[in-house]
Amino acid sequence: MKLFGTDGIRGKANEFPITPEVALRAGKAVAQVLRSSGHNRNRVVIGKDTRISGYMLETALTSGLVSMGMDVLLPGPLPTPAIAHLTKSMGCAAGIMLTASHNPYEDNGLKIFGPDGYKLSDALEEIIERHILGDEPEPRAMSPEKIGKAYRIDDARGRYIEFAKHTADNVSLRGLKIVVDCGHGAAYFIAPLIFKELGAEVIKYGCEPDGININDHCGALYPETAGELVRQHGADLGISFDGDADRVIFTDATGTPVSGDRILALAAISLHEQGRLRGSTMACTVMSNLGLHEAMRRAGINVLTTPVGDRNVIEALRDKGGSFGGENSGHLIFADHATTGDGILSALQVLRVMKEKKATLAELAACMREFPQELVNLKVASKPPLASLPGLQKLMKEADEAFGDAGRHLIRYSGTENKIRILVEHRDADAVHQWIGKFTDAVKEDIGVPV
Repeated sequence: MKLFGTDGIRGKANEFPITPEVALRAGKAVAQVLRSSGHNRNRVVIGKDTRISGYMLETALTSGLVSMGMDVLLPGPLPTPAIAHLTKSMGCAAGIMLTASHNPYEDNGLKIFGPDGYKLSDALEEIIERHILGDEPEPRAMSPEKIGKAYRIDDARGRYIEFAKHTADNVSLRGLKIVVDCGHGAAYFIAPLIFKELGAEVIKYGCEPDGININDHCGALYPETAGELVRQHGADLGISFDGDADRVIFTDATGTPVSGDRILALAAISLHEQGRLRGSTMACTVMSNLGLHEAMRRAGINVLTTPVGDRNVIEALRDKGGSFGGENSGHLIFADHATTGDGILSALQVLRVMKEKKATLAELAACMREFPQELVNLKVASKPPLASLPGLQKLMKEADEAFGDAGRHLIRYSGTENKIRILVEHRDADAVHQWIGKFTDAVKEDIGVPV
């Protein structure tokens, strides 16, 4: 596909494809493809994070949708998972989130959800893309009396806040002091409010968006910012969200970031102990540390391994009937409650485990140890199929034989840049460094590097 990537349409604001013209056509395309024969289903909810370009895109999208007879619900800045939830709970034909997640403010994008609250299938995205690009006939214009309306909705925040608290059984957070870094993004208002309403003492940061400061040295990409505040205030933990709050990264009471794999491990073990981990199985991507797999074996938990992307984790859970999974990057999917990664919901689930077990985050995270790991992103002159590279293929086979169960390697091209990503993981840190060097040399010899 030309427009849709692994997580919707994304690019630099005011440059193709993130332009008002494309947004207008996207609105028409969504209406054309997802409109229902039942009048009450012909509504679309549009959410956005705090980027300045969100206003431009929201207006253009709305114009395209209403011109096709769709009513549009506009709740203002809200996290991506809130829009997914509202799409389903309010009986909408679709939900659209304007966000570029953890990217800087210059970027923006569109994430589209179907009426069930899940991201669209590749097949539906391809049909919508064909309409946007003009590869399908232009839809016939609606007569004036059939043009839709746009509504500002004031109760959307309250709907999601109550839903999020309910997923954690309104657990009392009294006695906990929490640093909450919203990255000047979509969670800036509701996240601190939720934790405060449940009784926590909240130290807010990254809650003053100005349209251009989203993700600017704060939020999930910079957990050390929350970590420093944890140390200054003697807090119990830090919680950092990315721009659209579908990811969360934690820091413990010492201000040290806790890896997403450790959070996955402690959450899976807790669910398993409570009999709420369906099939005694969790899902993670190929990027998760071997230490997670080792911890799951000890706990009697099976692991489904998927390609990179929270969408792939969700599809695996839906296919196998699983209830939990996620990515090391901070996407956690509690499938009994949500249709996508939800940073706020995930934070509440982790806080509930801390309260129930009367344990610190560091104590809970000690359930696994991480294998030493090194990732190199190497620029390449071209991207020939890896199977066609004799030197690299020979070295990969040698590594497999040498590693056994003690390590692994993962080598793949970037989907968006002329780069090859080389990941090596092993119980022995010296072995990691040694094999990274060998793989780097093999790539340079087989492919070459840009001058």
